[in-house]
Amino acid sequence: MLALVFPHLPTDRIARRFWGLSWRSKGRPDHPPILCAGRRDNAMRLTALDEVSERLGLKRGQGLAEARAMFPRIDVADEDETADRALLEAIADWCDRYTPLVALDGRDGLFLDITGCAHLFGGEEALLKDILSRLFQMGFDVKGAISSSSGLSWAACRFGRGGVIADDVMKEVLEPLPVNALRIDEGTVRALCKLGLKRVGDLMPMPRAPLARRFGTQLLLRLDQALGANEEAISPRRPVASLSAERRLAEPVQAEEHILQLAGQIAISLKPGLETRGVGGRLFELVLFRVDGRVFRIAAGASQPLRDPKRISSLFSERLTAVHDDLEAGFGFELLRLNVLQHDTFKTTQDDFTGEGRDEISLTDFIDRASARLGAECLQVAELRQSHVPERGRIFVPAMAARSMQGKGEKVLTFAPGADRPLRLFRHPELIDAFAATVPDGPPQRFRWRRIVHRVVRAEGPERISPEWWVDPEDAPERDYFRLESETGRRFWIFREGHYGGKTAPNWRVHGIFA
Repeated sequence: MLALVFPHLPTDRIARRFWGLSWRSKGRPDHPPILCAGRRDNAMRLTALDEVSERLGLKRGQGLAEARAMFPRIDVADEDETADRALLEAIADWCDRYTPLVALDGRDGLFLDITGCAHLFGGEEALLKDILSRLFQMGFDVKGAISSSSGLSWAACRFGRGGVIADDVMKEVLEPLPVNALRIDEGTVRALCKLGLKRVGDLMPMPRAPLARRFGTQLLLRLDQALGANEEAISPRRPVASLSAERRLAEPVQAEEHILQLAGQIAISLKPGLETRGVGGRLFELVLFRVDGRVFRIAAGASQPLRDPKRISSLFSERLTAVHDDLEAGFGFELLRLNVLQHDTFKTTQDDFTGEGRDEISLTDFIDRASARLGAECLQVAELRQSHVPERGRIFVPAMAARSMQGKGEKVLTFAPGADRPLRLFRHPELIDAFAATVPDGPPQRFRWRRIVHRVVRAEGPERISPEWWVDPEDAPERDYFRLESETGRRFWIFREGHYGGKTAPNWRVHGIFA
């Protein structure tokens, strides 16, 4: 477990904006101390300080007026927790180059599970040195520690020297650290200090039962987690891809055609893994790591499982066209990664010599490319739902999702010859005035719709449609549908909502028109 802490993240954010991203490597300009202040307890207090202000003796929580009285030349900025959080998440995105298991730790830290990843960077020492030096070049003050325990890594980087801690020296590293390095609440820390238990080493030889009775089981849990006796899992901020491949470049690339070419090459390396699992990718993600640390994520979906590298590359060709204005290459991208976020069983079929099946491939390719460029909602199809109420009997869904559900118990709505439903249904049934309706269940003799009176010459019905059993009948009364033909030859599908003789008079509506 690799723990990182950024002790001056808010002031580093301000310094990077004023002096550039590499201001630390160039040296700090001659500038007054930078501080952030916010309202606490109805007073303006210091919430973040840089290294210079800490050397001057200023403290977090100190009143702003007192700090200005001590040092009138300090440069104070308003705190911006939203910007600090966004910056920390951007750093976490950048850390994805080392491992996909990255978790946020409070307001100024990160956890990285580097299990099985360290050898790709020359070992744990080389990995830690690489990540710390890169972050320093990007203008951040950062400390890091690696151990087999999340709690020890957290304590070592915040209260110790950091570095790589071997398993056989975990206890020796933890003993001299203060008790608040165990991630316990402030009340427990004060109570321990009153008893003279100021170091973690003071707690280790003491009987556990009295400690649990006096301070609770949380203290012992944190101690065991720091020593590695109790495993602690982290919660990654992003789902881990089921399959992934990447390409590290000696020279950054900027042009879209080069990005697409590399994406196609990476897709070729993904194909054996998909074939081994017997699956095809449904949702792909192209991750572009820019030289200055910014990360771009471009997702593209497919209506059917894909393995063909050319078709995968064509998806991102459309996506890059759609996000062209938002993709800022800057000085170029140094690392490209292709993730398979979702996959499904891949059904292999063999075409005959007549070439049948090519139309289906062409249709799915069109759906994929159109959805990639214009969005998943641009193409929609209607699907049946289990409801007899006409307006709730179908729903429009994206064509990609609809085609993926074929063969899984779902049906795509198609026209059935001979159905007793009108060809055109109104989205909202329109109110009409019915005259001379036969009581209690007969059709009207004539009705007025859209200011025109229609005289009925033929009628069929009624067909009673009741709402779902869980719906209150007062909210959705029963409907009696009729198929009517007027003297001009037009055929309507109307219904009566409610019954004559009830609490309220029934109303008539037209719901559709037959061809």
